[in-house]
Amino acid sequence: MAGWDVRRLLVVLAVLAVGLGALAQRKPASSILAPTPPMGWNSWDAYGLTIDEPQFHANVDAMTRLLRPAGYQYAVIDEGWYLANPQKPKADAFVYRTDANGRYQPALNRFPSAQGQSGFAAVAAYAHAQGLSFGIHIIRGIPNQAVAQNTPVAGSTFHAADVADTSDLCPWNPDNYGVRDTPAGQAWYDSLFAQYAAWGIDYVKVDCIASHPYKGDEIRMIHRAILKTGRPIVLSLSPGPAPLDKSDEVAANAQLWRISNDIWDHWEQGKEWSQSIKAQFAVIASWAPHVRPGNWPDADMLPLGHLGPVPGDGAPRDTRLTPDEQQTLITLWAIARSPLIVGANLTALDSFTTHLLTEPAITAMDQQGHDQRLVVDEDTLTAWTTRTGPTRTGPTSATSEPQGPTARAYIAIFNRADSATRIAMPLARFGLTSDSYHARNIWAAQDLGKISEVTGTIPPHGVLLLEVGK
Repeated sequence: MAGWDVRRLLVVLAVLAVGLGALAQRKPASSILAPTPPMGWNSWDAYGLTIDEPQFHANVDAMTRLLRPAGYQYAVIDEGWYLANPQKPKADAFVYRTDANGRYQPALNRFPSAQGQSGFAAVAAYAHAQGLSFGIHIIRGIPNQAVAQNTPVAGSTFHAADVADTSDLCPWNPDNYGVRDTPAGQAWYDSLFAQYAAWGIDYVKVDCIASHPYKGDEIRMIHRAILKTGRPIVLSLSPGPAPLDKSDEVAANAQLWRISNDIWDHWEQGKEWSQSIKAQFAVIASWAPHVRPGNWPDADMLPLGHLGPVPGDGAPRDTRLTPDEQQTLITLWAIARSPLIVGANLTALDSFTTHLLTEPAITAMDQQGHDQRLVVDEDTLTAWTTRTGPTRTGPTSATSEPQGPTARAYIAIFNRADSATRIAMPLARFGLTSDSYHARNIWAAQDLGKISEVTGTIPPHGVLLLEVGK
């Protein structure tokens, strides 16, 4: 072992492990990627551009302990992992790390295991060893730095100048040029995703592609590049709002796509590029017909818990959402079957937030729900229903009944008003036609016994969530 240090040995072992894992994780071409909404954690809300390898390890450890038992799977490093100076003064330039073929590489001062060409192999192996899947964020296109150097495109006869559309810059991140829809452009994306597959990547979030601007050509090129790797890499498209009239195209090429601007911790409208929780009700309802296995309209990350030490927006803080608003957020996302991607710093996860994320009714609705639909949208009240387990279908889809000891119906009634609202609604309004059902108030942890109507007072911005069975 002379001439080898421990770090290099670990990197080599990690790369070997990723190679074996890639073979083990390959699936038949007919398999559906993401048959249920992805659940996991993303670093952006807590760390912005700044996360490093020890911080990622710490969050993976916390995720394994607290969230993985409830089904959370993906651990994702968001934007800027290739920046040596993510917290630079405004007057300074970013320092990027790229390889000889112009592809971004993890910054070594932040990810020391990324020596040589190993990239994120060791980081991916760390997540895989705990039964998790590993993901990264990228901005679409080719680095300006690669174009300036006219680097060769790996595995091809092309160079960066053949690839780049220098008239196309992401309006909010000018680090990359767009990619032409040509054989050279396809070769670029092929080289990029071949590298990610070799690193053991399971999930890639591609930004500046689903909206402002929508880039259908690049979405299709990326999809083809993923297929060529033979690795089941889940593709997430960002930011939103993805155009509804492109629903078929995004569904054919990706597993999830953002349906709104960024969600942060405010009930009403925040910054112009940020979507409020209140406004998300209508957007989620508009995408409900497009929810199906392998296709998940994404209502964005969950800005819950502690957002820090360097959140992607604002100062370090605990979420500004009230407890009632937090229950509304997680309930709406789950009953509509949006991906559940946590934004909190998991190393600081408190018991309230842990309960929100792991409540069995929430994960059941999100992962096992079917026949989910909006049934009430009046004034300030919104109500959704969903089912889990087997059903008996009546003359219309609105009369499907939960059948058997494992079948459940869920009713969520949301109060969007700024004051408390008293409700009294017969169960028949939610498609439940028997005389009475056994019900449980989920967030109050209260057994209601047999009921024939839904009654109660819902606090402002709050939700009444019932689990109903025979």
